[in-house]
Amino acid sequence: MARRLDLLPKAHLHLHFTGSMRRATLMDLATAHRIRLPEAFSTEWPPRLHATDERGWFRFQRLYDSARAVLRTEADLRRLIAEMAADERADGSGWLEFQVDPSGYAGLFGGLVTFTEMVLDATAQAARTTGIGIGVIIAANRTRHPLDARTLARLAAAYAGRGVIGFGLSNDERRGAPAEFARAFAIASRAGLIAVPHGGELLGPASVRACLDELGATRIGHGVAAAADPGLTGRLARSGVALEVCPASNVALGVARSAADVPLLPLLEAGVEVALGADDPLLFGARLTAQYEIARSVHGLSDAALAELARMSVRASAAPADVRARLLAGIDDWLAAPDPADPAGPTDPPGEATALPRQAPAR
Repeated sequence: MARRLDLLPKAHLHLHFTGSMRRATLMDLATAHRIRLPEAFSTEWPPRLHATDERGWFRFQRLYDSARAVLRTEADLRRLIAEMAADERADGSGWLEFQVDPSGYAGLFGGLVTFTEMVLDATAQAARTTGIGIGVIIAANRTRHPLDARTLARLAAAYAGRGVIGFGLSNDERRGAPAEFARAFAIASRAGLIAVPHGGELLGPASVRACLDELGATRIGHGVAAAADPGLTGRLARSGVALEVCPASNVALGVARSAADVPLLPLLEAGVEVALGADDPLLFGARLTAQYEIARSVHGLSDAALAELARMSVRASAAPADVRARLLAGIDDWLAAPDPADPAGPTDPPGEATALPRQAPAR
């Protein structure tokens, strides 16, 4: 019996607003609002997805949009955020950054500003209730016009320091070249917001490079395609730009054939900072602790290496200094505690906890 991974303090940096919803909540709200959901939500769990082709991505997006449709009232929104925070606390998260595209909800919730203020107020309440820190990332949709992204960047900038910590770019990366959104990211950067675009998920290393060159990425959502380019992984390692790797999502969407094919070890061995994320647990069926379980059981990471993964998530976050210090101290305490499988206690001295395994992934 190894150390419990839900007790490992960590930061969660890749979680989507609607995709964080509990399945039971989706069903409750659909019933309350008399909304008929696609059969996949009741007959398959998690639903079968494969988004590496246009048809597969369309099905994924249709399911996501169906889930978004059950959020009809302020009470629904507050419930989602309260449960999101509670689930994060249960997973050991001490800091959460979730991303939301207000343009997908503005029509029903009184406009971009009203919706954003509602989210920020609910987030602050959830943070007080659960005791975890939460930052909001406003994300643009790359399938929409770049002018829409600029509007959202100005919105994000207006709330910088008031709960919004970053600006992102999501949806199908095969549409919307990063250069088209450079001006939006420049607006966000001038306001002091971190830049966290998606890239290197459905396209190759050039997508990751464009996030760096065109958008000034602080972190990159997914980015696993970078593993195929040693020059790029070297650049990421030198710059300290972290990748938000989401193993369960990569498998569910067909980016990787199996969990063993997610290039976690090659990225770590190249010196790339990695923050594990759950992406959309509603559709992929696995929350944050499950991603660490994959790293342990499939990729063979020791507790020392798992602790270093948690440290990477904290270092890559926008968490305040006091939150970082508390989480890092908690990670050290987790690793220093006796291993249930070893009555003699921990074998990794604290100074060696950053060592990463060199063995091949378990299959």
